[in-house]
Amino acid sequence: MQRMKAVVIREYGGRETLRMEELPLPSIEEDEVLIRVHAAGVNPVDWMVRSGFLKGMLDYEFPLILGWDVSGVVERAGSSVTGLSPGDEVFALPDIQRNGAYAQFVAVKAGTVALKPASVDHLQAASIPLAALTAWQALFDAADLQPGQSVLVHAAAGGVGCFAVQLAKWRGAQVTGTASSVNEEFLLDLGADLVIDYSRTPFEERVRGVDVVLDSMGGEVRERSWGVLREGGVLVSIVGPPDEARAVASGVRARSVFVVPDAGQLTTIAGLVDTGVVRPCVTRVLPLEEAARAHEMSETRHTRGKIVLKVP
Repeated sequence: MQRMKAVVIREYGGRETLRMEELPLPSIEEDEVLIRVHAAGVNPVDWMVRSGFLKGMLDYEFPLILGWDVSGVVERAGSSVTGLSPGDEVFALPDIQRNGAYAQFVAVKAGTVALKPASVDHLQAASIPLAALTAWQALFDAADLQPGQSVLVHAAAGGVGCFAVQLAKWRGAQVTGTASSVNEEFLLDLGADLVIDYSRTPFEERVRGVDVVLDSMGGEVRERSWGVLREGGVLVSIVGPPDEARAVASGVRARSVFVVPDAGQLTTIAGLVDTGVVRPCVTRVLPLEEAARAHEMSETRHTRGKIVLKVP
């Protein structure tokens, strides 16, 4: 039986639970493809799953391979798969309830896979799926953001935020982001119209009457955000359901998004990357064996853009 290298956990816990092992190659069903992984993106959900924080919401069997951002090459396709062939360069958001991409190979439903943007390499492509799809589904599916509207993006320099800024600007919105001052030029270059240094100025002193708030913080930041929305505006949270009663009391709407795979949306995003409208935001590339270091960096919640693991 062929085997592969993979970073796995065999129990919930700290970063020390991440271990490089050799495992059998995944088998595939007739509607799946086997992807030879070139790069895997790192997201907060990875260490939240590892720590057991999402236990009950997402339950897994061990050993578990983390990592739900992948870019690579189709190694094998199931008998019913059409439109994808061995050798195709692809990227995907795999099903988050299955083994992920911290490995040399991953089995993925073909319906979640899109052709990789031709203009970027695998390291850049692996930074895109989960974060860009989250931003897309929050702004367009949940908030129905329209040209000419205004949006406040919290943690705008983060993994989801950097795509949200670009996608909102592409849609024709007026974009304000909160971030530290060190990220101001970065965000202005991505298309933000205004960047508010959250450490110096309360955002509610600079922003009023916005149509959409993209909440990636929760807590007191979310609580302060209700008051900056116009009547009938919408707060979309990607960190848990907001309080519906609080929304009603504020005269606004509340939505919650937990990202789902969507090959069609990924294909559109790939086109935006290839035309230069959207660009990946890779801040650090580490080898697969340094997954624990990648988690340590991600857990600070102060990383610009995305961390990516290079898979041998």
